[in-house]
Amino acid sequence: MSWGLLAVAGVVVALGGVLQGLIGFGLALIVVPILALLDPALLPVPVLMVATAHASMSLVREFADVDWRGVGWAMLGRLPGTVVGILIVDALDPKGFGLVVGGSVLACVLLSITAWRPQPEPKSLVTAGFASGSFGTATAVGGPMVALLYQNQAGPQVRATLAAFFVLGSGASIVGLLAAGQVHAHQLWAGLALIPFLVAGFLLSGPLRKRFDAGGIRTPMLIVAGASAVVLIVRSALL
Repeated sequence: MSWGLLAVAGVVVALGGVLQGLIGFGLALIVVPILALLDPALLPVPVLMVATAHASMSLVREFADVDWRGVGWAMLGRLPGTVVGILIVDALDPKGFGLVVGGSVLACVLLSITAWRPQPEPKSLVTAGFASGSFGTATAVGGPMVALLYQNQAGPQVRATLAAFFVLGSGASIVGLLAAGQVHAHQLWAGLALIPFLVAGFLLSGPLRKRFDAGGIRTPMLIVAGASAVVLIVRSALL
């Protein structure tokens, strides 16, 4: 990864870190479509690494507010979903991968702005966990599926519960991809190089949580993610 690419990718990761620090998810929605346009090799392992790092810091910050019951049900679906995600990564060529990434990001953006209001009940948590495992492992976009179930809960509980789920879920995805031979040295180095940018975004989100309404930042971020996803779909379709 060139220095120029690292700088651009780092800024994108930092912005994603700010958004996720404010509302509990969204890092992958911003980072994945843009990094896929910059360099497909940055997916999914480097993004899973920064997502795990962010979730770990968020979990420490708001550990007392975790809904562990909900995390358990969601992980029950996440683990088999991870296997499906590994199969997707193994089966797709660059064109197919780009279409899946763009399509899944666009779908998640649309779900994030929908008026649908599901509840964090066992059946819905297992289903969302399975979808999160599949898309989260294949494209590193797995947050909105579970986040939708908690959108009516208090902010600290949303952020803490999603953080706990991401730590366990993203970690499982990385282990699964490693076991399947889908993790390579250059991906690990790229992930490590992006961590400092991620930490900067996370630290910035701390004071911002007290001064700004997350909804004011969430909307333009989702617009950027949606636009990036559309560009990625079009570019992949033309390959």
